[in-house]
Amino acid sequence: MTLDVVCLGEALAVFSPDPPAPIVEGTMVRVGVAGAETNVADGLARLGIRTGWHGRLGADPFGAMILKRLVSAGVSVDSVEIDPTRPTGIYVKDPASRSVHYRRSNSAASIMDELTLDRLAAAPITHISGITAALSASCLRLLRHILDGSRRGVVSFDVNYRPALWTVSQAAPILLELAQAADLVLVGRDEAEALWGTTSADEIRAHLSRPRTLVVKDGDIGATAFIGDDVRVFEAAPKVEVVEPVGAGDAFAAGYLAGVVRGFDPSKRLRLGHRLAARALRSAGDLGVPPSTAELDAWGLRSGPAST
Repeated sequence: MTLDVVCLGEALAVFSPDPPAPIVEGTMVRVGVAGAETNVADGLARLGIRTGWHGRLGADPFGAMILKRLVSAGVSVDSVEIDPTRPTGIYVKDPASRSVHYRRSNSAASIMDELTLDRLAAAPITHISGITAALSASCLRLLRHILDGSRRGVVSFDVNYRPALWTVSQAAPILLELAQAADLVLVGRDEAEALWGTTSADEIRAHLSRPRTLVVKDGDIGATAFIGDDVRVFEAAPKVEVVEPVGAGDAFAAGYLAGVVRGFDPSKRLRLGHRLAARALRSAGDLGVPPSTAELDAWGLRSGPAST
């Protein structure tokens, strides 16, 4: 299959109390799939975008579950590597404290390196995130190799700073370096402030001047897209009753990138990102209810040539 977007990163199995309750109570749990890049791949595929996901999984039931979930969503997993000795990463959600507990040390994904690129399918857009940079030195080398300037196509980079993985002092210079080397960058206003001390979308653009496209997400306020030196577009976020915030950023990224692939104008890309983020916010799952065929048609996602 010819792909429009390839997402590269770590996929994890996630354990969530069902119904939501403190982990300490020993409640029943449901098992699902998580990981920023897998969420984006899943979201894109359900929007009708030809999408692949690349990463490394353990030869265990969690890895098999992840592959099954992605295939069922329509994501190509032809290039995925299976590690016979290292496990698939997992994490557990604790609604009582709104915290998560990771078990991803020495996971199969943590040893991704430049050799991974030999299996990576070509696509007009490659989507990566700062989470991968925090996993290991070899994963950071891989991202640098993807961004080294010899690539073909567009590299999309979601900053995705995770304090549970590394400190601000460790992350700030590395995430700045990676973001400045990308073609399209997505970043939250709050995480940019934590990392670099910027307080507004315009300050972030001044700090991240090299990417052709910069999208600054500002929670329930809205999002601003900067394209080149001349285009600045803001779209307000819709009002949403939040069930769970996890996954909203990934859903936004899937919507925005789908708009890029379909050749939408910047405002429509942002509106589609907001629409998908709102679905995620209203759901206990990471991406919310998939859009119907009628909705895809109304949004212009099932017709027209792909364009980057």
